[in-house]
Amino acid sequence: MLTLVERQASRSLREIPVPITNRIELTPVQRLAVERALAGIQAGGLVVLKASHGAGRTTVLRSVQSATRGALIGAREFMAVLSAHQAAAIEEAFVSLIDGALDRHDMVILDDLHLINDVVHACDYPRSRLLEVALTAILDGAIARRKQLLLAMDDDDAPRSVESRTYSVEIGAFMPADYECICRAYLTSAAAAGLDYAEIHRFAPELNAHQLRNACAWLKTESGLDTARFTAYLAAQNLAGNVDLEQVTPVAWSDIKGFDDVIHALEAKIALPFENRSLAAQLQLKPMRGVLLAGPPGTGKTTIGRALAARLKGKFFLIDGTVIEGTYNFYSRVEKIFEDAKRSAPSVVFIDDCDLLFENSNARGFCRYLLTMLDGLESASAERVCVIVTAMNAHSLPEAVLRSGRIELWLETRLPDAAARAAILGERLSKLPPLLGAVDVELLAAASAKLTGADLRAVVEDGKLLFAHDRATGQPARPVEECFLEAIETVRANRRKYARRRPSQAGSYGYVTE
Repeated sequence: MLTLVERQASRSLREIPVPITNRIELTPVQRLAVERALAGIQAGGLVVLKASHGAGRTTVLRSVQSATRGALIGAREFMAVLSAHQAAAIEEAFVSLIDGALDRHDMVILDDLHLINDVVHACDYPRSRLLEVALTAILDGAIARRKQLLLAMDDDDAPRSVESRTYSVEIGAFMPADYECICRAYLTSAAAAGLDYAEIHRFAPELNAHQLRNACAWLKTESGLDTARFTAYLAAQNLAGNVDLEQVTPVAWSDIKGFDDVIHALEAKIALPFENRSLAAQLQLKPMRGVLLAGPPGTGKTTIGRALAARLKGKFFLIDGTVIEGTYNFYSRVEKIFEDAKRSAPSVVFIDDCDLLFENSNARGFCRYLLTMLDGLESASAERVCVIVTAMNAHSLPEAVLRSGRIELWLETRLPDAAARAAILGERLSKLPPLLGAVDVELLAAASAKLTGADLRAVVEDGKLLFAHDRATGQPARPVEECFLEAIETVRANRRKYARRRPSQAGSYGYVTE
């Protein structure tokens, strides 16, 4: 016998007896899901509907309910029934809710099954696997009573008892026509008619209904709304990377000296397919899927990554030393970064110092995981995500990471030549007061052979300190160049000490110490 609370919950089961065309506007993929769900119900009576968050699962369920005159129940009804049970009696409350609904209706639709499934699979839930028993009893009972049952959940693995007994229906990925259908529901007719939905979908192919609705709600009062403004809003609100550009020292391509070939390759093979959408669509261009940026320490790999982050304006996702391999949430953090990058495509995942991430005892686990992520980018939904890995020593990376199809573009950062050294020093010295800046740049460039760009930055800072120390202590005046030459020798001495500690990495790039 049902309790008073359960009878009240049963009476609150939602029914929408009006035709779906009068109340609910379905997108094409949602309408297809409704048709398949109805066909499954007609054929076998038991169906599970899966959908990613924001795909319109509840909208589809209401349409099925309207067509079948069934009862639609969800989290609210479940909580009402659970209140009449002990807190841990989730399975009993669940069976009571569904059995009570089936007593009154030939067709029952349950939303949010994944929420109940998540609770009973939590690590501290004391009744492991009991929900499988409850679901088995419910489904077998529905079959025996010739009842129809539709279970709906997020796009996760359904419980085994459900998978084995039901027809499975999924709400597919949104296409341009789905974008248009949703936008027309929230924009004025004139604004909706002026948008290029194929272009919006190409720019952001994995938006859900909530994101599209929010964009329309924000933009609907703007006059002259067009596709460029719509995509600009999406870029600002929904497609941000995990690098806060305001917190990163600004770097432009013009700040990077001696790497014209690297910059050209990144512009042509990464930035162009991202930014020139019309040409990319016309020629079916997509960015390189995997890029290796290799070179000795201090040669500008991370700086190039920062410049690329600024270049792509937010569609840049960084995995570096702050994402520590071996910590309890490492893999979940990496997976989230890749998933966010796919939702924001076209985008770049930049893995800095990849060879160092492979050095610790768990390297094989991370290597296998990274291979899985790289191979997952072959799918159509992720083909516009580029992964750039940097390494001091390319030969230390596993061969499986470097094989063709995973790493498609190899770029090398080298020690700057004399011209590049002069450019780096000249730019930095030109920003100093005339007393320090008026030095013989060519002399310093010639004396700093074999130093990296990072070394040259250290030379300028060290030379400034030596000059200031002379002035502060009343030392006899000497040519400013001597301060910077002394700084060069100091940096070179530090280089020799470093080379003795790390000979293998230095030798693999022909790094000559003096």
